[in-house]
Order: sequence, then C-alpha cells, then structure tokens
Amino acid sequence: MEMSRIIRDDPSPSGNGAIVMNTRRQLSMYVPATESCQLEAVRQVLDPVQAALIPAHVTLCREDEIGHLSVTEVEVRLRKSEAQPITLGFGRPVTFQGHGVVLPCVAGEQAFHQLRAQVLGTSAIRRHAPHITLAHPRNPPPSHESVADALGLLENLSFTFDTIASIEQVGAARPWRVLQEFTLTRR
Repeated sequence: MEMSRIIRDDPSPSGNGAIVMNTRRQLSMYVPATESCQLEAVRQVLDPVQAALIPAHVTLCREDEIGHLSVTEVEVRLRKSEAQPITLGFGRPVTFQGHGVVLPCVAGEQAFHQLRAQVLGTSAIRRHAPHITLAHPRNPPPSHESVADALGLLENLSFTFDTIASIEQVGAARPWRVLQEFTLTRR
C-alpha cells in the first residue's frame, strides 16, 4: 500500500503535457450506514465538498504508516491478532484552523490504539487522536448560521466499528473509493 503517482495526458487545448495525480491510500473505519444519517446531514451543511469526497469515518492508519504493507499483510495481521470490533464515543464538536470541525473521540481510544498496533504489527507507533471530521479547513466555510444549527444536533454519539476499509483517492479533488474491506471478528 504505497503512495504512488499516476501521470495522465492533459486533455486541455493548451495542454502542457502531463498532469501528475497523487494516489493516497489509508485504512479507515466508516460510520455504519444505519447510524450515519444525522451525522451525514450535518456534514453536508458544514462541508459539502468533504461530504462528497468521503463518508463519515475515523482514519485508522494514514498512508505514511501503511506504505510498506500489502493488503494481504493487513488481512493476515488482523486475523492473527483476532482483532475485534471497537466502540468509540465522540464528544461535542471542536473547531480547528478557522472553520474546520471535528468530533473528538472521548471513549474507546485505548481500543483504537490497540487496533492500530495490531494492523501495524508493533506498539511502537505514534499516537493518533481518533476523530470524525465534519468540516475540513481547506474547503470553503459554511455560513455561521448553519454551523450553529448543525452543531447543536450532535452530542454523545457512539459507534461500533466492525469493518476496516482499505481506501484510495486518486487526485486531491476526487472521491475516495473502497479497495477492500476487512471484517473484525466478534468473540
């Protein structure tokens, strides 16, 4: 799962040759579809650009952490470790970098880090604060009225994640797509 670059011919009339498109791969846990309606509605108000690129999720491992791992290696590690579903609780929305908004994880962080260690095959990994991004600061800001209304809808959310998705984005403005899903075993 390494970062790669795809070069495509520039179809524009003033084409300068090639366009370089970065491909990013990550491991993420999507909020279960049966529980995401309210959350997705808020994301659509706060950041329709981000909502169109990827559903509500928690990033488990970033591309720089899994670049050396194949999908098969991830699957083997999850099976060997008998990784189980995890439940994460999320607190009130927090703003960052101007108009970015996240739901910080307030319960289940230890299980999250244990799952990261199982996937990465070591406990010597950097700490990564689990969260759900509602609005990304690189995208246009919403109106202030919509922010207040939308944020008031989210409180004391908890989700159980029983699947890890290997996902890929080709080019920064293109939607992420699921390459493979790994089901976590229940004991």
